[in-house]
Amino acid sequence: RPPAALPHTLSVFHDTRPDHFRQELRVSPSTFDALVEKLWNDRAFSNNSQNAQMPVEHQLAIALYRFGHYGNAASLDSVAKWSGYAKGTVLLATRQVMTAVLHPGFMQDAVHMPNAEEKEEAKQWVEDHSCRAWRDGWCFVDGTLVPLFDRPFWYAESYFDRKCNYSLNIQVLLIQTL
Repeated sequence: RPPAALPHTLSVFHDTRPDHFRQELRVSPSTFDALVEKLWNDRAFSNNSQNAQMPVEHQLAIALYRFGHYGNAASLDSVAKWSGYAKGTVLLATRQVMTAVLHPGFMQDAVHMPNAEEKEEAKQWVEDHSCRAWRDGWCFVDGTLVPLFDRPFWYAESYFDRKCNYSLNIQVLLIQTL
C-alpha cells in the first residue's frame, strides 16, 4: 500500500502548492483554515474517552475529499487509501463533519443572505460586466445528470452521456427580479 496522501496535502500542498491543495479538497488553503477554526470547538469533535479523536483538520480534509469526488473515487475504500485511515474512520469523520456543519450555530454564522450593501455591489458588478437591463435581477442555470439503471431500449444512443453512462440530462433555470 502506498503512503497516504492526506499528510502531504495538509502540509506541503497547503503551504507551497495551493493549486494542488484546491484540486484535492476543492477549497483554497485559506478557506480550509477558516473552516477548521470555526469547527475547532464544536462538540461533534469532542468525546468523553481516554483516547483523543483524530485532528479536526484530518476529519475535514477527509470529508471535503469525499464531497469533491464522485463514483469510485468517493468510495470508502478509495478515500481510506488516500487518507491512510480505515474505512470505518472515514465514515465516522464524514459523519462528524456533517453533524458540525449542520449545527444551527455554524449555519447562522456561515450561511446568510446578503445585506443591502452586498446586493448593491453585486448589482453594480452585473451592470459593469454584462447587460445593464440585468442589474435588478439574477439568473441561475444548473444542470445535472441522472443516471439510468439500464440502457434504454429505444434510442439508447441519445441517452449515452460524456461520462460513458446512460442518463437523463436535467437543467434548471431560475430567473428572479429584485
